[in-house]
Amino acid sequence: MLLNLRFLQLPLCFRSMAVPPSYSDLGKSARDVFNKGYGFGMVKLELKTKSSSGVEFAAAGSSNTDTGKASGSLETKYKIKDYGLTFTQKWNTDNTLGTEVSVEDQLAEGLKVALDTTFVPNTGKKSGKLKTSYKREYVNLGCNIDIDLSGPTIYGWAVLGYEGWLAGYQMAFDTAKSKLSQNNFALGYKAGDFQLHTNVNDGTEFGGSIYQKVNNKVETSVNLAWTAGSNNTRFGIAAKYQLDEKTSIVAKVNNASLIGIGYTHALRPGVKLTLSGLIDGKNFSAGGHKVGLGFELEA
Repeated sequence: MLLNLRFLQLPLCFRSMAVPPSYSDLGKSARDVFNKGYGFGMVKLELKTKSSSGVEFAAAGSSNTDTGKASGSLETKYKIKDYGLTFTQKWNTDNTLGTEVSVEDQLAEGLKVALDTTFVPNTGKKSGKLKTSYKREYVNLGCNIDIDLSGPTIYGWAVLGYEGWLAGYQMAFDTAKSKLSQNNFALGYKAGDFQLHTNVNDGTEFGGSIYQKVNNKVETSVNLAWTAGSNNTRFGIAAKYQLDEKTSIVAKVNNASLIGIGYTHALRPGVKLTLSGLIDGKNFSAGGHKVGLGFELEA
């Protein structure tokens, strides 16, 4: 008991800290409030299941209500946990085949190495990418390299975390042209039910978001972005309200007077229905509003 009390008295900086998120996941909670629960102008069907042998299947199909174009995808995933191996295969209606093989926590704790390849049978085009990531307390690093003999592009990112503060950097280096094609910075703060995120992309695109979980039922988010040298400023607010265990409502509005509303209800275990609509507040009587319908099945 004495040892436990001494641990509680240690300064925060010496206690165990969770692994920071990857660069792409910075500000994810705020983005989810804006993006999840909507499907404007689409009719979607998603199915997830798992076989007795442990193979996971995920199939999705959608139809654009404006153009009538239909698309679909199929993904299978098989994991060998004892060896940290994951095999993933993907196919879509554009006739693109993808295969990824990854190994995690085997070469070193926190290290993940993956080989991701794509193949288009119609054209014979092939491409690949070697992905590596390493995560530990206070740090999350990653580096991806295109498999291209004419001059691969190197993608790298790093996120450092300390006492709730997060700092990240993301870059892409084109070896064929010997120059940076991407140069992004981010800074954030995360404290329980509150998250703040800011970013600068290539020195011209500035953005920021605020996420707050008001209580167990209400989540809110604010998003702001602007471009240097122009008056192009984007601003939006969004909220999610959990009515009960089966039903949730989401809503958002931006400075272009576009109003989005979504309703999600679990009809039964493993069956979820989503209804959504997008209203143009500036041209309400002119029409052109969009609706969406989605089904999610999981067995």
